[in-house]
Amino acid sequence: MAKILFLEDEKMIREVLSEYMVVAGHEVIPCGRGDEAIKLLQEETAFDLAVLDIRVPGASGLEVLKQIKTQIGDNAGVIMLTAYDDVNTQLEAFNFMADDYITKPASPIILIKRIEAVLRRTGKRSYGESGSGFIVDEGEYRAYYRGENLGLTVSEFVLMKTLKDHPGRVFGRDQLINIIFDEEYVANDRIIDAHVKNLRKKLPFDCIETVIGLGYRWRKEDEIRK
Repeated sequence: MAKILFLEDEKMIREVLSEYMVVAGHEVIPCGRGDEAIKLLQEETAFDLAVLDIRVPGASGLEVLKQIKTQIGDNAGVIMLTAYDDVNTQLEAFNFMADDYITKPASPIILIKRIEAVLRRTGKRSYGESGSGFIVDEGEYRAYYRGENLGLTVSEFVLMKTLKDHPGRVFGRDQLINIIFDEEYVANDRIIDAHVKNLRKKLPFDCIETVIGLGYRWRKEDEIRK
């Protein structure tokens, strides 16, 4: 699931494409004005991706694009979705570091595929409950909460991702050692306990449960205490 800011002033297009994105498993924050989009960015920086029309009231999609790249940088992908098909506008968007450019009318299925492609390139995935602000950057082995880097080590990141990708499943200490460390690395299984202890201090939620005599598991979403 990704958290997507969707700027589109035509109500019908906004509602239809938002529904497709939701069905694809994403959380969508829709708005119809550029100034509203900029306000949302100022209030919440934990967006994985933005889909922006260009000619909208309040502020243009290009102005919103510049705001995103200035405020969030490469931590958010941007797709321009617009009726403008001239080369100069496309070049301007790419000069401002847009990740993709789609001209209208656009197939909703193609838009979803383009979203998936940009998310793969940027390596961004949103974990946790909708709107939690818990963001994982798989490409850089970093995790963020509400825009703040949690400061995980590589080992802590791999441990977190292993557990998080399989909620409810119990992993033994030996299993986790084999996943996290090189096969030739010999370690006392209590090193996992130390990593879990440090990871728990850094995570924004009480996500990891100790299963006595077996190992650890990531709590299912409805079990997480915030």
